[in-house]
Amino acid sequence: MAVPHYAYLVLKMPLPAGVLALWANLSIAYACEIESLALTEATDLSIQMASMVTEAKTVPPDDMEILDLEPPHAFAKFKEVKEIGLGLDDPSKTVKIGAHLDPK
Repeated sequence: MAVPHYAYLVLKMPLPAGVLALWANLSIAYACEIESLALTEATDLSIQMASMVTEAKTVPPDDMEILDLEPPHAFAKFKEVKEIGLGLDDPSKTVKIGAHLDPK
């Protein structure tokens, strides 16, 4: 027949001689809450890691091979491109944009 009040951190119980009230320490309750959250995050990451390992075992070895392919050119749709300097000390650092785009 105990009645907890979480906002005030008090637990009240009826006794033959009256009501027993047990008060909690706010700083200890806060430390327990922080520790509980850290444990929950660690458990969640552990579960995610275990499921990722299980999923990785189902991938065929041929799909895990890293290919040496030339990346697709994103500028294939643009007929005209121009090269813009990045404004760094090294003039070789440039980027290509569509010829009709504003460089700013």
